[in-house]
Amino acid sequence: MENIDTITLAEIVTQDHRAAEIFEKFGLDFCCFGNQRLVDACDNRNIDANDVVQALKELESENSNISDFEQWPLDTLADYIYKRHHKYVEEKTPLIKEYLEKICAVHGVLHPELFEISRIFNETSGELAVHMKKEELMVFPYIRKLVKASKAGEDVSSIAIKSISGTIVSLKSEHVDEGEDLRLMSLLNQ
Repeated sequence: MENIDTITLAEIVTQDHRAAEIFEKFGLDFCCFGNQRLVDACDNRNIDANDVVQALKELESENSNISDFEQWPLDTLADYIYKRHHKYVEEKTPLIKEYLEKICAVHGVLHPELFEISRIFNETSGELAVHMKKEELMVFPYIRKLVKASKAGEDVSSIAIKSISGTIVSLKSEHVDEGEDLRLMSLLNQ
């Protein structure tokens, strides 16, 4: 982490969105008071800045445990994606929507682009929820079936690839579409 004497709350959240949850825990407003330096925000709330820095450093250490996903069995990777990413998105989407509503209410008059960002996020998050369910109900079970058959020594070519290929093409297209929406939100934020 950069020097707490110079970095602001908003900069920290920009670098790692997970910091928002830590700031919430400590009662630090990174939205309306995001221009405060971390050390000043802690002083203003009578919080030991070292406690906040320690919590933020724990986030950094989580990133040091990067796995070589290419070496994982596909069923393990599917389970990881579900448990780590899908659950995270399901949990955080309502919180992000709440922040967007607050930001629009407080700053929307001066920054009308926030309403468009909120609209895009709400649309995208709904599409993402459907996308993840397709993966969970169609692709991941298919992957598990392939891995199980392979471990049992069965000929996996007998498992019809045509039954899932259309879904995979559709999911890839959705990734591109949602990436474009995220790019648009980023441009609106400049």
